Amino acid sequence: MTAIHSTHIAKPATVSTVMLKVLAALLPGIALSVYCNGIGILLQLLLASLTALGAEAAMLRLRGVAVLPALKDLSAIVTAWLLALSLPPLGGWWMIVVATLFAIIVAKQLYGGLGNNPFNPAMAGFALMVVSFPAQMAQWGSPQLPLDAVAQWQWIFLHTLPAGGVPDAISSATPLDVLKTGLRQGQALAGLLPSSSAQGLIALGWLAGGLWLWQQKLIPWQTPLAMLAGLLALALPLWLWQPAQYASPLLHLLQGGTLLAAAFIVTDPVSGSSTPKGRLIFGFGVGLLTYVIRVFGNFPDGIAFAVLLMNMTVPLLDQYTRPAVFGHRRERS
Repeated sequence: MTAIHSTHIAKPATVSTVMLKVLAALLPGIALSVYCNGIGILLQLLLASLTALGAEAAMLRLRGVAVLPALKDLSAIVTAWLLALSLPPLGGWWMIVVATLFAIIVAKQLYGGLGNNPFNPAMAGFALMVVSFPAQMAQWGSPQLPLDAVAQWQWIFLHTLPAGGVPDAISSATPLDVLKTGLRQGQALAGLLPSSSAQGLIALGWLAGGLWLWQQKLIPWQTPLAMLAGLLALALPLWLWQPAQYASPLLHLLQGGTLLAAAFIVTDPVSGSSTPKGRLIFGFGVGLLTYVIRVFGNFPDGIAFAVLLMNMTVPLLDQYTRPAVFGHRRERS
């Protein structure tokens, strides 16, 4: 007997299939990051992945949940990769380990695992590191480092360099940090703009991955566009008002992981809003808060804090933006 299925009902994608495609979408940006920042980023991805799988397995066993099916969904690997790509490429090995342990154990498993976490685990781990270790998190290597793979891995594990190596060359501040610090010291904006196009090149890799995920119908269009609109809503008028004091909107789009967040972080279906209007408000709020924290706050970038703050609003957004059922009036709350 042959069972005939309706041709109009698409088979839903499994969690592991979705996560695998998200990992694939990250590859263009990772390749460009390796080209610009060196091969050390691959070690960070490996450390993050092993830590995430180990922490997830340990917590699942403690909770009495089947380990193998949960590990096979690849959600822990996605969190690990997003975290590794957000931290300094040549940060000490312990930094990515601590951040990943916090993301998996505290931000994910203690809330009940995948589907129950109210906060984005990767951004929770990132925020922990920024608050606890601001000096280490502000040290990013200069683009096109003159260090081979062995020297980079030696720096990550032992924090030492081969003879003749200059630590200052691999511990420079991020372009946004240089910009904020210089402006507060009264320096001219023109002299603080990044001279390298590395970050912009990497950002195009994130954009390509995000567009592919949208074409695959794995992420909605509302959240990424709303986030960018929220960022530009403040960046554009302030730049037009005082171009010598505020950086251009293009710089804010291409620096600080803006496009990485727009394509891969604010689109998290678990910690973000589930309604179309809610996604627009959520994304717009993330963009606004990111700019406010970047320009007026004490941290050089504000994406992680903006995402976590907007995560708090998701239950309210979902409640008041839920579409009415066809044929029924919306119930007053």
